[in-house]
Amino acid sequence: MDELVRRREYSAEKMNQLQRQLQTAKTLAEGKACVYATGSFGRGEAGEHSDLDIFIVGGSSKEKDGSEKRHLNRLDEICIKANLIETCRQMEFPEFTGGGQYLVHYSIRDLAGTLGKPEDDSTNTFTARLLLLLESQCLIGDVVYAQAISDVVAAYWRDYEDHSENFTPAFVCNDILRLWRTFCVNYEARTEREPEEKKAKGKIKNYKLKHSRLLTCYSGILYLLVVHELAGTVRPQDAIAMTRLTPTGRLDWLHKESSSADARSNIDRLSAQYQKFLIETNCPEAELIERFQDKTQAREYLRQAGEFGDTVFAVLDSLGRSQKFHRLLVI
Repeated sequence: MDELVRRREYSAEKMNQLQRQLQTAKTLAEGKACVYATGSFGRGEAGEHSDLDIFIVGGSSKEKDGSEKRHLNRLDEICIKANLIETCRQMEFPEFTGGGQYLVHYSIRDLAGTLGKPEDDSTNTFTARLLLLLESQCLIGDVVYAQAISDVVAAYWRDYEDHSENFTPAFVCNDILRLWRTFCVNYEARTEREPEEKKAKGKIKNYKLKHSRLLTCYSGILYLLVVHELAGTVRPQDAIAMTRLTPTGRLDWLHKESSSADARSNIDRLSAQYQKFLIETNCPEAELIERFQDKTQAREYLRQAGEFGDTVFAVLDSLGRSQKFHRLLVI
């Protein structure tokens, strides 16, 4: 079976299983909050060794004094987190990163209202917002999840009404590019080079960064670029449609919509390279570490990562066709 098809089926099955066991969280969150998965489950490509990355986002209202009142109260938030933790343990997922330090409840207002503000990075709303758009799957709270996407897109498309016939989504694309570069900077700053096992773990992170994280970011940019080429503008509903596709789903869409034979051949190459990456990483971490401690094997993996980046660039270049939007992405 095609590896990506197998991963998609596995991801959907595990997500359905999770949803069936999160009835307590679903009841408490009804109409107030949503929980969405990111990472490999959000991308629809999880394997047997994948962990689960999630965000909790809720609605809120403005009080007379200007303060924010969250619809999901603190005690219900705690109960939802407890249900998530217990369910993930029962399903034998790895423990949440950092002892649950990223298991935070944001409001939609947090995500949509912090664009460009200093606290956007420090509170992690930047990452939560961009991953919501680029690689998320709703676990519970479909209505609030849809509202969160709609409000975030509206924040990025705030100038659309004055430029509806030729709107270029430079605002959101600049943030997507910033997300990619933030991933790269975080990798360089946080990766340990000693001892050898930690050095190998760093190489694994680099290998994954230059495949899954790269595709997450650039599949969104490529999608918006092609929509703009086809219509001369990008509407808010186009961006919402993009969020409904996984990164690999966007590759399928790009292949279908592209009028360039050169672009389609590069997209096919990109898909094949990504499937190879999925196959190579479908093993326990200990086995991956052993492989990356072999210098010859590690060099080959990093060569593959560089080749994947080259192909992403080739797709961007062939789809851009020197249009102004393409130029804005480069300079």
